[in-house]
Amino acid sequence: MNQWMDEEAGPFVRPYALIRGRTRSSGEKLDLIAMVTATGEPPVAGLGPEQEAILRAANTPISVADVAAELDLPVGVVRVLLGDLRDNGLVSVSSPSSAGPRPSERNLKEVINGLRAL
Repeated sequence: MNQWMDEEAGPFVRPYALIRGRTRSSGEKLDLIAMVTATGEPPVAGLGPEQEAILRAANTPISVADVAAELDLPVGVVRVLLGDLRDNGLVSVSSPSSAGPRPSERNLKEVINGLRAL
């Protein structure tokens, strides 16, 4: 993606232009800790360099937040790009709720109280 950067001026293409001004993709909003994995489908013609970079990064499971950090793009932009890739069947997304049960509010309050007691 270095071809899209100028050291003095910054990015040639602003992040919102990458996603054509959209703020959301179709489908549910992707959680920051949702895991993204490339499906192994053959590359689709017409993908942008950012989408190709996402597919390379997602060869092994990677979180949405880590994809944003690796591409050095805002999370909102990455969510839209991932949504497009998901809609085209190029990535699968595992929501954090499928990872297991979340701690109860009571347990979290006990942890906070214990930390305050320190």
